[in-house]
Amino acid sequence: MSSTASQKCGTILVVLSLLGLAFGLLGWRLFQLQFSQAEQAREQSYRQTHAQVPVLPHRGRIWDRRGRVLADSSRKFILFADRHGFHNPDTLKEAAWRLQEILQVPGNEICAAIHAGRNPGYIKLHEDLTVDQRTEILHENLPGIGVQSDWERIYPSGRLASHVVGYVGYIEDRRQGCAGVELRYDPVLQGRPGREVFVVDAGRRPIGMALGDCVDVQHGDSLILTLDATIQQFLRQTLIEAIDRHNAESAVGVVMNPWTGEILALVSLPDFDPNRYAEAVDDPALPMKNRALCDPYEPGSIFKPIAAAIGIDCGAFEPDAVFYCENGYFSEYRIGEFLNHPYGRLSVREILAKSSNVGMAKIGLKIGPKRLYEGVRLFGFGQKTGIDLPGEDAGVVWPTRVWDKYTVTRIPFGHAISVTTLQIARAYSIIANGGRPVVPHVVRAVVHADGRVQNVQPTGALVGQVIQPETAQWIRQTALVAVVNEGTGTLAKLPDVQAFGKTGTANIARPREQGGGYDQQNYISSFVGGAPADKPEVVVLVSIRKPDRSRGQPYSGGRVAAPVFRQIMEQTLRYLRDGRPTPPPEASETPPTVDAGDQSAGLRPT
Repeated sequence: MSSTASQKCGTILVVLSLLGLAFGLLGWRLFQLQFSQAEQAREQSYRQTHAQVPVLPHRGRIWDRRGRVLADSSRKFILFADRHGFHNPDTLKEAAWRLQEILQVPGNEICAAIHAGRNPGYIKLHEDLTVDQRTEILHENLPGIGVQSDWERIYPSGRLASHVVGYVGYIEDRRQGCAGVELRYDPVLQGRPGREVFVVDAGRRPIGMALGDCVDVQHGDSLILTLDATIQQFLRQTLIEAIDRHNAESAVGVVMNPWTGEILALVSLPDFDPNRYAEAVDDPALPMKNRALCDPYEPGSIFKPIAAAIGIDCGAFEPDAVFYCENGYFSEYRIGEFLNHPYGRLSVREILAKSSNVGMAKIGLKIGPKRLYEGVRLFGFGQKTGIDLPGEDAGVVWPTRVWDKYTVTRIPFGHAISVTTLQIARAYSIIANGGRPVVPHVVRAVVHADGRVQNVQPTGALVGQVIQPETAQWIRQTALVAVVNEGTGTLAKLPDVQAFGKTGTANIARPREQGGGYDQQNYISSFVGGAPADKPEVVVLVSIRKPDRSRGQPYSGGRVAAPVFRQIMEQTLRYLRDGRPTPPPEASETPPTVDAGDQSAGLRPT
């Protein structure tokens, strides 16, 4: 064969190969298109003959420790439209006209909302139908119109425990817990939506149910809190009265079981109504701020027993040690006494009873920076307590490498350290229970949707000792009893029970941009302690910020906070001893089964 013929043959083979490849690709593409179109046709047919409706879960309830409801969900009805159900403008106009009569909303607005809806299969028209409106709409059986059951979060106790319970709001169009246990336990409370699928006619009205495509709803679990609503009310009302009496800016209170870490009451004032939380968002008084957890401050004299306990426990000095208090002014370290008391030689007990700043500075020098820092950290300062609430601040304990010569003398009387109210309550609980660590917590148990009750154990280090039992006992029953019986806290004395505790009148540190230093006109007045002193049942902390002293009114912790402590402690002990606990929630209190008809896409229940 000639070379020319050979070239022609090769060319023909190449052309035929390319044509074969092209036809093969074309055939494969036609097959793909046919298959894809068939799949699309099946999907389109399914959408035309079926309607999917989300079944929204009941959000779990929140009870106090005695079964009183603090948060619940009530049923509400949502009107929605499915644009696929309107085959012509007349069908839509007819539906809008009927809805106008029922809802007293202009029909043109209803039509506009349906046309503007982004999701053609589910367009919300009205989010709060009355029962009568729902019944009438379902009776009309309008094409393309549906009624869905939803749940609205309600808080029967209003402001009572707003900073613990929190509230439910919207984040990027998603409804979820936004504060308190509503946020911390949102995955537990929320549940999981289900789905009902209906076979529908040309007007999108149901003619049956596609059971195989339905997904069961999972209702949310409920919570039993450690909170006692009665004690919470004692605490809140007493603090409100104290704010009014002293024209104060704010107040915080904590009632805690020192043996378990259970929070029986926690109040931060001002507070807010979780049923109307939007009103509080831009309030300059910051009512949504949980000051017990996220408002660290220099605690002042209520820190003194903690430093004294550290010193005794590490062996820096004995409980009967005596310190010279420089007749009221420690010039080398520029430390004076509150109201310039000229104290001379004082024992540790007297230093705490009289609340001597100079005496505590001498104690700090005796302990030394390393042991003082380690002891403060061991008590849990500079780290979060681990409470099961969001937004907790750790406070600030600076490492010793940045301390100056004054720091070791300042920390023992509550300066040069930043703490939260809750950290102080925990520290006094450690002193109250014999030196054991505790983790504050507000959730006692989870009640599952099927009725099972599961106790919740707080996470955190619960082994070992922070201080030895003998140290804790001496601080509590000797030094802090002396504060109440003969020292700065006599107004905290109870008539028939021996209380212990410590007063505090803390300077308020000014921000650096305002020149630093301390505000010489305003104070934080505090009292923290417990009762009975031999085996404490509860620890109570009261802190009142900026009591008015413009007309010579009292502002010290002993005059302002100690009487409030006494009121709360008296009421709480009487209630705990005389009150009759109600049984915990029964399994029958779990969410009711949702009526399938109430969840239907528009559709009248069968």
